[in-house]
Amino acid sequence: MNNIKVETHCHTNYSNDCLMDPKRLVDEACKKGIDRLCVTDHNEVRGALDMAMNLPELIIPGVEVMTTKGELLVLFIQSEIPSDLHPIDTIELCRKQGSVVIVPHPFDYHRRGFWADHDLELVAPYVDGIEVFNSRTLSSSMNRKAHMFAKSHDLLSTVGSDAHTYYEVGRSTMLMESFKSSDQFIDKLEHARYDIKRSTPLVRLASRWAVLVNFMSKLQINL
Repeated sequence: MNNIKVETHCHTNYSNDCLMDPKRLVDEACKKGIDRLCVTDHNEVRGALDMAMNLPELIIPGVEVMTTKGELLVLFIQSEIPSDLHPIDTIELCRKQGSVVIVPHPFDYHRRGFWADHDLELVAPYVDGIEVFNSRTLSSSMNRKAHMFAKSHDLLSTVGSDAHTYYEVGRSTMLMESFKSSDQFIDKLEHARYDIKRSTPLVRLASRWAVLVNFMSKLQINL
């Protein structure tokens, strides 16, 4: 059995709250033994698609896209997915690309992209799974609630580091059988094993710093 180490949730400097350089990110992932790295920038697919074109055996292109109700983590994308659509419309566009649709950190109420209970119930029949452990979630009870929701709705589970800094890469990964497509990924996901670690809350400060740096950079360009 050929098991591989998969990181499902990771950002680059194409996200406004991240400063990680894609090339250095790849080096970090390889150093930590990650076999497949899902690059899931906020509402932006260009970086992930470029990385996947250059390193198709390592990179799974994805996006963390904001809908009108909450965020969706979309893996195996092929082209841009517009933000700020109704989640059902977003999911429909994702299905046309053969993508995998996961609800990330659904009960992390400290984030802009969290889901109200009734909205999560609405989309549950249409998604592939729930992120039941996110290393950046501040309260372990939020991860437990996500796990219970996935179990009660008979949905598949994923875990992810939600890495925005090099330190966070590989904090939470899945060990699963090798796959070559989105359909195979879904097939193997049920039997995946998790290696999970929470990140220090200080990583949130790193994201705030990245937002400030990116804002100042854009300000200088416009002057």
